[in-house]
Amino acid sequence: MSGAHDSPIRKTWKRLVRNKPAILSLLLIVIAIFIAILGPSISPDRTPDADDQVLEIANANPGFGIKTLLVKKNRQESSSSVFKRIFIGKENPDQLIPIVSYSYDAHANMVLQTYTGVGRTPGTLILPMADVNFALSMNDSIRVINGDKVLFTEFNNEQKTISVSVLKEEIERNRIISRTYLLGTDGYGRDILSRLLFGVRVSLSVGLVAVLISLTIGIFMGSVAGFYRGWLDNVIMWFINVVWAIPTILLAMAIRFAIGDKINSFLAIFIAVGLSMWVEVARIVRGQVLSVREMEYIQAARGLGYNNARIILKHILPNIIGPIMVIAASDFASAILIEAGLSFVGIGVKPPTPSWGSMLNDHRAYLLTPDKAFLALAPGVCIMVLVLAFNLLGNGLRDAFDVKGSTIE
Repeated sequence: MSGAHDSPIRKTWKRLVRNKPAILSLLLIVIAIFIAILGPSISPDRTPDADDQVLEIANANPGFGIKTLLVKKNRQESSSSVFKRIFIGKENPDQLIPIVSYSYDAHANMVLQTYTGVGRTPGTLILPMADVNFALSMNDSIRVINGDKVLFTEFNNEQKTISVSVLKEEIERNRIISRTYLLGTDGYGRDILSRLLFGVRVSLSVGLVAVLISLTIGIFMGSVAGFYRGWLDNVIMWFINVVWAIPTILLAMAIRFAIGDKINSFLAIFIAVGLSMWVEVARIVRGQVLSVREMEYIQAARGLGYNNARIILKHILPNIIGPIMVIAASDFASAILIEAGLSFVGIGVKPPTPSWGSMLNDHRAYLLTPDKAFLALAPGVCIMVLVLAFNLLGNGLRDAFDVKGSTIE
């Protein structure tokens, strides 16, 4: 029989590979992890938290395109490392002005017809060409020399003289762009696609830390209760049953309120979600420990004089890792839902950090409007897809670790 000499891990992997929904879910989760890590590098809006606001294009429909003028902000451009630009993002040094048309006058100015909304009359804005291209000093004025040269002072107090033709060429080449918002914009004119990509980071990070917290507490409590039994088991099970009786989302909300603003909101969500999910892990671990503690290899370990901590860590836990991984995948999905629920009611991560739950809350009023329902549906679909992926992966892991119900040819 082929595969007869495969290791248990290899056999488990072969069983998992046969489960197509689980493998597709694993692939989706891996893609989500890469998006979470490289979010600012691959999103259209590469500012921190994808918070570049253009109020003139608020609530634009998917596929909305507009010509945009990039106007240099009159302030010192902040420096950032390559690491920060890749993983956190960089503040946009330019102000975004959506325009309908533009022209140049004889005084080295741009005359803009600005976009003010669908069906609205365009506005008029006049900007010096030097101000478009450079961060200027707030004290000195711009002077035009002989109609061909422009004298101005930059923000760092350095004077420059540049010809009008050079300024115009720079504007045409680098300052006028066409932007397309594939999923539209929110009520503040922010790119929804970018904020959805940033939201992956919030969901996965909360899920990961919350699962680590719940596994740490749950494995400890469950293994102690199942191994020692007696009065200690009774006390731990009583406490587990009390916590189990409280709905998870209400418990997470209570913990979040108890923490308040004493610590960072992100860390508070980690703790609140993690402390609300450990009971299920503890119950499963306890049951598994009870089923293996009387096995021959455990008795042999006792006969060899190993202490209880070594028996639990070296002999029991490695043999119940399968159910633990299954419950970890399930808890990951639950953590994403709990975080989204907390953000939906306004006690999750604080703005402007994008969270799918807060995005859903911000636009829930549009659900009944046919042309704007996507504002709420987009984050809702993201939550549903990621939660479904973790649940399908959990089901696949359950079947893969079930050696009695599966065979490898």
